[in-house]
Order: sequence, then C-alpha cells, then structure tokens
Amino acid sequence: MPQIPGGFELILILAVVLLLFGGKKIPQLAKGLGEGIRNFKKSVKEEDSTETEVASTDEPKKVEGSEANVEADAPKTTEKQA
Repeated sequence: MPQIPGGFELILILAVVLLLFGGKKIPQLAKGLGEGIRNFKKSVKEEDSTETEVASTDEPKKVEGSEANVEADAPKTTEKQA
C-alpha cells in the first residue's frame, strides 16, 4: 500500500516544482488545471442530463383507445372470393 508523503517530502516536491517551472508559471499552471477540471465536470453533467432525456423519450407513450389505432393502421383487405 502506498505511503502518503509527510511534511518533508511535500516541501521537497514543492521545491522541485518551483525550480522546474519557476514562480511565474505556477499560477498559470494552476489556472489551467482548474479550468480543465471545471470543463470535465461540466461535460460529465451534460452527458448525464442528455442520458436522462434520452431515457425519458425512449419509453412509448400510452394512448387511450390504442386498439382502434391498431385497427386503423392495419391494411384493409377486401374479402372477395372467386
């Protein structure tokens, strides 16, 4: 099981990140990360709402007197016997 980094390890990681990216780039990186997370959550929320809409429109609507509609839709046949 992985161990959670302690105080010294976190300070060391932050120092390395500061050396690699510099003080000016870190706020820009954090802003980009925040926007990415926000866009991801928005797209997941939109997918959930479209799935709900699709599920609600997939169910057939019940119409009263549906037997009459079925008879009206059936092809009419003529009963001619030779």
